[in-house]
Amino acid sequence: MNLYWSSANVVSHKGLIMFFAAISAAASTPLSGQNRLPADSSRVRALDTIRITGRIDDLIGSAGTASEGRVGAEDLRARPITREGELLETVPGLVVTQHSGEGKANQYFVRGFNLDHGTDFQMRIEGMPLNMPTHGHGQGWTDLNFLIPEFVDRLEYRLGVYHPEVGDFGSAGGAELHLIRTLERPFGKVNAGENGLARMVGGGSRRVGSGDLLFGGEVKAYDGPWELAEKIRKRSGLARYSWGPATSRFSVLGMAYANRWNSNDQVPRRAVDRGLIGRFGQIDSTDGGASQRYSLSGSWRRVGARSVLDVEAFGVQSDLDLFSNFTYFLEDPERGDQFNQLDKRSILGVNVTHLQQAKLLGAEHAVTAGLQTRADFIYGLGLHKTESKVRFATVRTDRVTETGTGLFAKAESRWSSTVRSILGLRADAYTFGVTSDRPENSGSNRAAIVSPKASLVYTPSLKAEFYLSGGYGFHSNDARGTTITIDPATGDPAERVDPLVRSVGGEIGMRAAPVKGLRSTLTLWTLELDSELLFVGDAGATEPSPATRRSGVTLANFYRPIPGLSIDADVSFAKAKLAEPGPDGQHIPGALENVLAAGVIWTPGEYGSFGALRLRHLGSYPLIEDNSVRADRSTLVNADLGHSWSTGFTLQATLLNVLNARGDDIQYSYTSRLRGEPAAGVDDRHSHPVEPRQIRLSLTRTF
Repeated sequence: MNLYWSSANVVSHKGLIMFFAAISAAASTPLSGQNRLPADSSRVRALDTIRITGRIDDLIGSAGTASEGRVGAEDLRARPITREGELLETVPGLVVTQHSGEGKANQYFVRGFNLDHGTDFQMRIEGMPLNMPTHGHGQGWTDLNFLIPEFVDRLEYRLGVYHPEVGDFGSAGGAELHLIRTLERPFGKVNAGENGLARMVGGGSRRVGSGDLLFGGEVKAYDGPWELAEKIRKRSGLARYSWGPATSRFSVLGMAYANRWNSNDQVPRRAVDRGLIGRFGQIDSTDGGASQRYSLSGSWRRVGARSVLDVEAFGVQSDLDLFSNFTYFLEDPERGDQFNQLDKRSILGVNVTHLQQAKLLGAEHAVTAGLQTRADFIYGLGLHKTESKVRFATVRTDRVTETGTGLFAKAESRWSSTVRSILGLRADAYTFGVTSDRPENSGSNRAAIVSPKASLVYTPSLKAEFYLSGGYGFHSNDARGTTITIDPATGDPAERVDPLVRSVGGEIGMRAAPVKGLRSTLTLWTLELDSELLFVGDAGATEPSPATRRSGVTLANFYRPIPGLSIDADVSFAKAKLAEPGPDGQHIPGALENVLAAGVIWTPGEYGSFGALRLRHLGSYPLIEDNSVRADRSTLVNADLGHSWSTGFTLQATLLNVLNARGDDIQYSYTSRLRGEPAAGVDDRHSHPVEPRQIRLSLTRTF
């Protein structure tokens, strides 16, 4: 495995050495009796979940890699955001955008991946997996629109393939969202803004019997700046009941979500340049969709003197009805290329994790064993050709049953006050059953894969820690691709794909706290995938891709010089290439090469004025394999300003796209056809613009 690196286009080796030298003073101070890490944890009781209120990057002595962290509610809610999924942008180097209606799952980018709607980055909420395998629109579909940001308690993230807890879809890493259990005071909030924004959210908690009942909900309407109003109509709610002492805690969580919208998909640049449509116009005014998600989950945590047991069980019902048209009149000059994708499924699953402290060979060990299993019963999986949302042909319909079970074990051993090791092993097994409308595409399959992982940690002081990590990961492919024999769109023979695809990666990194309030991490990483074969829901067949290689560097900084003032700055560089040059080149379209995210947050106390300012810069990146067409750079600045009174009122103003930048959320290069153009279509750049400057106001009342 090679580390693909160029000092000319990212950062010089000399520069890295200088950075390490800059914090060497922090590392040179030996561990004294006053700052020594505990070598003997026999007297340390296994604790319940720690309450996290802000961004925690100082995990020296506990983190297993340089690329993991936690962000608490205080910092999550202080960020001015355009959409719910942008909470994930607290993960260094991760970008969340949109190429269609805001009711659709977001586009995600991290570590040189265009993750589309979620492939290769695992996401969970309260133990429930959010990535959807064998999905009607695309493998790994991850919709975060059901989130109510006011009820998110913390975010935990892990990048890379070095974490045994992260299985399918986790080649680039993973993140998990946790929700609050109680509210100190009930609240109601009203949002209003330009482009038809109207939002109401509220919630409260009260003591019921021996436990706490939390309840909350949100309704939202938004049209956007588009010539065709998006008409988002979102309804979301949750209820949670928690009971039991800290040593044996139970929780039952119910969530419900429904949404409907018109889509303003990416549009060809030539249509805008010719004045056929405006910058916020569209080609097919009938695109749109509707989605629903309902879930019921339960959890139990038992904390012993030297052990912790976690049990989670969940059931999810998810529906999507989506209409899209990306090529307009290329395939069908008369009726157009609109298509309808359906995905209706039920999911059942269980997670069990047991952590046990033990002493062996003169060292302390924390041994974790876990089970993660889920079954997807997909009974409404369809791809249809439509005109103005009216079906006139069926490409394929399927019923799929897919199960995935992962067993993992991890041993974290503290060999001395300065040296730790983390050894992990994960084994996953999958079964696929497909019943297709074309019998030749029906069938069953099964596959298994084993993924070892390891990290070595050196902690010379409480101010610095160094990591060496490596491991194997994987992602699953669409079940239909594992049984297909005939391309349903063309009738040509189709090649089956491997059910599970291997990835392997490694990183070296460090975590430093050279001065009070400053937390920095530096990571150099590399990742290889055997293949990025995916089932393309837009076409009903598989799209082959050869092996790929990615490498990069991420520098993340968080500084709290005084209470109430937080400053963060993250920069990420990545280089993504096909392992072998293809006929069209070696670059991977859509792979972001550099990302800069920075911000300032001022929250001096419970009452008084507060504010935030954030910047996000996306550098240019290749749109086609030979790198001759590249995306334009994009820079966005968002700001918040507000005041809280002791009477319980908070007034806040959010200014999005402060500089009124004319950038794009996302850009593609492909062939499409407008009416009157040649039958073969036109190669063009297609983009979805960022929304123009707009102001949003909110009034919150706590009781």
